[in-house]
Amino acid sequence: MVKISVLQHAPSVHLPARPGDPTPTTRNLDPLMHPFARARERNRALNAAKMDRLFAKPFVGALEGHIDAVEVLCKKPGSLSAVASGSWDGGVILHNVSERKHIRRIQGAHKGKVSGLCFAQDDRLLSCGVDSNIKLWDASPQDDITEQRPLNVYPGKSPFNSIDHHRSDPLFATASNIVQIWDETKSAAISNLTFPTSTETITSVRFNLSETSVLGSIGSDRTFTLYDIRTGKAERRVVMQMRSNALAWSPTFPTAVLLASEDHNLYTFDVRQLKNPTHIYKGHVAAVMSCDWSPTGLEFVSGGWDRTVRIWKEGQGTGPEVYHTKRMQRVSSSIFTADARFVLTGSDDGNVRIWKAKASEKLGVITARERAAIEYRDSLKDRWKHDNEVGRIARKRHLPKPVYQAAKLKRTMLDSRAVKEERRRKHTRAGESKPNAERKKVVIAEQT
Repeated sequence: MVKISVLQHAPSVHLPARPGDPTPTTRNLDPLMHPFARARERNRALNAAKMDRLFAKPFVGALEGHIDAVEVLCKKPGSLSAVASGSWDGGVILHNVSERKHIRRIQGAHKGKVSGLCFAQDDRLLSCGVDSNIKLWDASPQDDITEQRPLNVYPGKSPFNSIDHHRSDPLFATASNIVQIWDETKSAAISNLTFPTSTETITSVRFNLSETSVLGSIGSDRTFTLYDIRTGKAERRVVMQMRSNALAWSPTFPTAVLLASEDHNLYTFDVRQLKNPTHIYKGHVAAVMSCDWSPTGLEFVSGGWDRTVRIWKEGQGTGPEVYHTKRMQRVSSSIFTADARFVLTGSDDGNVRIWKAKASEKLGVITARERAAIEYRDSLKDRWKHDNEVGRIARKRHLPKPVYQAAKLKRTMLDSRAVKEERRRKHTRAGESKPNAERKKVVIAEQT
């Protein structure tokens, strides 16, 4: 028989913690030992919601320089700070948003209002106006910011309402009584795009960001039209109940397009199926004049004649973030910056305003400890958002008195209309009158 002896060593002394070792805890994690943990977490969520509203100060600053209404804004691709603005006074200003100063200021770029702006390749800027001219400008920073000589002028036959540049080719599209495709090296349009039965005035045109040969336009006869520059003709068109004032293509989902409508709503469509909108966004109490997607594709901004700016979550048709100031007039243009942290708006009072995309976000350097605390509070708000009190504080937004009264009046009108439809349906023969979903009432006809 072989005997095996077992050696027993004395317990070793605890070594100091090494980087990456789990943090030792002396807390008993048994839930039975902490009966009030849920109540404490709910109280923290309530305080987090209150702090979010307490520190909600979205206004950052204003970019001055125009003496009339700011009609259009555009951002420079690949730049975080370069933004151009055009006004009814005919002037164009290139702003540096981070430093809040002018890169270039072009007085009298057009006779009459500037109706369209877009950046071309190699630090150049295209502008169009109601004087029936398109002008190409040098947008590079220079010491002499008063230089006003265009690099090229493209004369047209009718006033222009919008302009957009191709993402990679030296082509750009304009909107007037027809959609025209221009080459930067030629003085006349190389292609005219129109629907066979169309007689409307085109108010806006935009190239798709992924399918760069596809562009969309909206017209004064309540239409949204899709074109293909490879075939040189309009492919499809839908007629809506009310006219649209602006459109924007989603940067992350190539088939999604956003329309800002005269009926106070915004609509997202999937161009593969234009019969019904995918979402309806309700909140404005006047015509929506502008819209733009965030570079992340998760939210978008809109501005309207109700003198408010609203930031929407994609897929959530209600409860947007609402920005307003006492002196801001009707908002005619709004864009996201390239880092998705700020929103710029142009209004009839001649100011370009800078807003935070998240109202309570802290600007400046944030330590790791502060970042952890912010993320913890955000997770608490998301976990307890269905609680009555937490949800009420998170959803509450202060509105100016005229907007609040208009919203109440609009709600009363919509409720009365719903009651009227229900009574009409109740007093008709069974099966003759069926309720229609709201999304099925937007598009009147689809044409190919």
